[in-house]
Amino acid sequence: MLSFFFDTYAFYEIIVGNPNYKPFTEDVKIITTQLNLMELYYQLLALYNKEDAVTFFKRYEEFIVPVSNEIIIEAMDFRKQHYTKDLSYVDCIGYTLAKKMNIPFLTGDRQFEEMANVKFIK
Repeated sequence: MLSFFFDTYAFYEIIVGNPNYKPFTEDVKIITTQLNLMELYYQLLALYNKEDAVTFFKRYEEFIVPVSNEIIIEAMDFRKQHYTKDLSYVDCIGYTLAKKMNIPFLTGDRQFEEMANVKFIK
């Protein structure tokens, strides 16, 4: 079974039914952080009611892995190195964690399109 780090973008696209993300809905191991689900919850509040947003949050919370202080420091170094791309803190943490775990970072965020270790799906 293939493992992927699911960026907030990936979760959102799956929830809204983007067919390009259908292959990532079965037979994949999902890894994410609490921060990604925080972002997802906030985005879903704009589309759905609170109850539905909470339901989606809870659906994915079993895939949360902890973020160490080491990852935070590496992620902020990465963000500083790529400051012209205007990357979010959460994205930098997820990308760094994916690299550390040696799994692809699944996203459609254009800032990551040409980066190593990224599975870019629009």
